[in-house]
Amino acid sequence: MTSDPLVERMRPFGTTIFSEMSALAVRTGAINLGQGFPDTDGPAEMLDAAARALREGANQYPPLPGIPALRQAIAAHDQRFWGLTRDPDSEIVVTAGATEAVAAAILALCEPGDEVVCFEPYYDSYAASIALAGAVRRPVTLRPGHGGRYAFDEGELRAAFGPRTRMVLLNSPHNPTGKVFTRAELDLIAALCQTHETYAVTDEVYEHLVFTDAAEPHVPLASLPGMRERTLRISSAGKTFSCTGWKIGWATGPAPLVSALTRVKQFLTFVNAGPLQPAVAVALGLPDDYFTGFRAGLQARRDRLVTGLAEAGFDVLPSEGTYFVTADITRSGGTDGVDFCRALPERCGVVAVPTQVFYDHQEAGRHLIRFAFCKREEVIDEAAKRLAKLAGR
Repeated sequence: MTSDPLVERMRPFGTTIFSEMSALAVRTGAINLGQGFPDTDGPAEMLDAAARALREGANQYPPLPGIPALRQAIAAHDQRFWGLTRDPDSEIVVTAGATEAVAAAILALCEPGDEVVCFEPYYDSYAASIALAGAVRRPVTLRPGHGGRYAFDEGELRAAFGPRTRMVLLNSPHNPTGKVFTRAELDLIAALCQTHETYAVTDEVYEHLVFTDAAEPHVPLASLPGMRERTLRISSAGKTFSCTGWKIGWATGPAPLVSALTRVKQFLTFVNAGPLQPAVAVALGLPDDYFTGFRAGLQARRDRLVTGLAEAGFDVLPSEGTYFVTADITRSGGTDGVDFCRALPERCGVVAVPTQVFYDHQEAGRHLIRFAFCKREEVIDEAAKRLAKLAGR
């Protein structure tokens, strides 16, 4: 028997960088700008609805696809914001966060040896889910280009497709880079999906967090010609409504794909968060000024942090959306993001995350680190004050 009983395909995945850096923040008393969770609660209407549901008996198993009220709210939301029409009874399933939806989609659609085209840096659960399915990832690297905005090479993307390509996994708005994929990029991805007869799984949890200075607005891949019937679109309540601990996500798409995902999902968590589902239904129906106000508040905090990072000596790359901004550590004397982030709490009392751990080709991201700005203004100001110590050394 081996010393490590873990199956071989999962051995490369140890403790996540988020757990390591959050533990470092606790141990050192540093401000945690590493993990992307807000330090304020969501809208009062949503919290009040959750309290009512807890007291009024919504504490048992909900239906496997999610309660009807939430599925109807998701359908209305997608129609309202993106012009996407979905049948709440057959084309929507509620999941334990977007993470479960991504994992269930990959497990449902990929046979061992199938290939998944994805963009690096990627959220770490993507690689783990692909490995669980016995599939093979084909990463296409996003690199800072004109004006620091991330882009991919068209030739590299075309070369990533082949006879075993089963799926494209796309995250836009993109974590950790803050990139919003352009319409031209999406058109190319859509064309390749159709040429190679592949599915698309889109992680759009930051769909409402695209800033006013982004080069282009967010466009769901499923809304492009020829993509509705081959795309699973995934989102969640956590980021838009500041309730990351609730773990309520969903997948929408054509009935056969949603059915496939659901048949896997039922053996992962079966169902989740019964009393919180009615509250998310309420949140999805909030007026437009909630969504625009939430975005504006985050954009102001992004600008606040970017100013502090620049004054501390970082070269800050543009962030068009999400909770995050990335910075180049070269001018700050760093050459390796992991070493830099592990030392940062002792140097100035702030925690960040090295983005190189989200690459297969780690050299492409070795000099980049990620900061989260989904924090209260006074926390960001204190972090900027501490980071300023770096400029004086």
